[in-house]
Amino acid sequence: MTARHGLRGGASGGVSGGAPGGARDRLRAVGGRLRRTRLRLRRTRARRLRRVLAVLLALSLSACAAVVVAYRMTPVPEPHPETVSQSTVFVDSEGEYLGRRGPVDRQDLPLRQVPRHVQDAVIAAENRSFRTDSGVAPSAILRAALAAVTGGDRQGGSTITQQYVKNALLTPEQSLERKVHEALLAVKLDRTRSKDEILEGYLNTVYFGRGAAGIESAARNYFGVGAKDLTVSQGAALAGILNLPSYYERVGADAKVTGTLQRRWAWVLDAMADSGAIGAGERAGARFPAFRFYPPGSTDGRRQYLIDAASAEAADRLGISQDQLARGGYKVHTTFDLALQDETAELVRERTESTAHGKGDKGDKGAKGSKDGEGEKGARLHTAVVATVPGDGAVRVLYGGADYAHQPFNDAVDGAVEAGTVLDPFLKSLRSGGPLDDLVKETAPTPLRMNAAYATVAAGGTYAAPYTVAKITKAGRTVHTARPRRSTAMREEEAVFVSGAMGGAYAADRLVARPEVTGGTRPTAPDAVLTLPGSHAAGAGSGPGARTVWQSVYSPRLALTLALFAERDGKPVRVAGLTGGQEPGTYAAQQADEVWQLAGAPGGSVPVAPKPTPEPTNSP
Repeated sequence: MTARHGLRGGASGGVSGGAPGGARDRLRAVGGRLRRTRLRLRRTRARRLRRVLAVLLALSLSACAAVVVAYRMTPVPEPHPETVSQSTVFVDSEGEYLGRRGPVDRQDLPLRQVPRHVQDAVIAAENRSFRTDSGVAPSAILRAALAAVTGGDRQGGSTITQQYVKNALLTPEQSLERKVHEALLAVKLDRTRSKDEILEGYLNTVYFGRGAAGIESAARNYFGVGAKDLTVSQGAALAGILNLPSYYERVGADAKVTGTLQRRWAWVLDAMADSGAIGAGERAGARFPAFRFYPPGSTDGRRQYLIDAASAEAADRLGISQDQLARGGYKVHTTFDLALQDETAELVRERTESTAHGKGDKGDKGAKGSKDGEGEKGARLHTAVVATVPGDGAVRVLYGGADYAHQPFNDAVDGAVEAGTVLDPFLKSLRSGGPLDDLVKETAPTPLRMNAAYATVAAGGTYAAPYTVAKITKAGRTVHTARPRRSTAMREEEAVFVSGAMGGAYAADRLVARPEVTGGTRPTAPDAVLTLPGSHAAGAGSGPGARTVWQSVYSPRLALTLALFAERDGKPVRVAGLTGGQEPGTYAAQQADEVWQLAGAPGGSVPVAPKPTPEPTNSP
């Protein structure tokens, strides 16, 4: 028993002693492998590092090669058609803005015509490193990339070069791919174009609000001047508008918007002073500028009559269509006197409203009517006024309607007014085959055509074709200059006779040179001049049967023609009864004289026609 137990115990002890030994063997084996691995890693570390670096270098070179290839294969596209589309602007004889025609309010301007302080203001507001950077802002690209990946808000902060690429060359799409494309084009532009070329393109295309694209349109819309006339303060204000143009549109009309822009304006000026673009004295003396009111007033509708006439003439002078003119970026300098035109329009409006409500001159009573010169039965009184410079032809006033939206037809240019007796003084005097030879055959001449005849008399028989366009420019270069087209319509003694027949007094024995007129040239030969302005009243019908009334006043400096006619449902009717408590002839004479006085009574005053004697009233 003892032996058996001893044998069993020995066997058992052998087995239990073998298990720990196996684990140790395994651990020793693992440790050996680890030591061998560490040794191998130590021996191959440099080789593996070289391989990783080689891969990274290959990837970097591939990326660089891809960028180079993309750069070389990326052409600089032409600007979008809508970006380069321009409008044509019309101004009066003094350079005052009349209006525009075209799809967008934009005119190209060479950078040399943009004052340096305006350029510096834009750079201070939008990209202060513009003159020295490579055309891109890496931080802006990274922000845009992060926003594209995370779906965050749109990011700004681009350089002027990138903004120009985005505005003029690319679509407004917001994506990482477009942002990379924008950066490539910006770099390429910066390497292939001068900074001045890029800045010029940017200033001609960037949006300023109020429908104005480009610095020239912005200067006109906000301040009523051309870009070349912008002051330091005005330039800084326009530069401040660029980051939120739609918000700042109502500056000058909205106190909150105005205050916000004023703070940004000061910030721009401070940056200009810090960079040395302006001196400390200029900064201290700067004052926040006054802005044109927005939106524009109702007078713009009346000016469309003037723009219609000038547009047709300008297109004819350039040999292009009116649509091509509207998109061509021209500046049409007209012959109109805008101040006198607006005063005439306001005078006619006041007179028409007065008579429409049954009020005559100074409270005279007459037939009552409705608004807008309409009588009780819907008859409407029309007034056309034309004023031109005798011997030159420049049209100063061309009033042909009160509301272009309701009546685009210009009574002064296209209105056929029954002649009546207005042609009688000219019947035997006009030269056969001359420029006015066929006038006497017309039964219903236009007011503009009739005015040319009176201007011919005032010029001693010299006819000058009426014109409305004095000069046309494009990008600062003159492409057309008007030259008065003169010809002899009647001999001088015939002009004296016609004027005498109409009541004008000529100094036929005192021949002196007519004063030079704006927009034309001095006649080479001396002409007889009127000692006093001539005046002529005529028309079709008289008294209660008056259908049309013509009234003209003329001197060597100005010829003025006013025509009254009426219509109901497009058919002519009598003027009588539509002029308040005044006889139509007196009404026309007084209105013509008022316009003559508004013009400064050139050549002297004309006596006002006497008012009709009021009807006696029965005493109680």
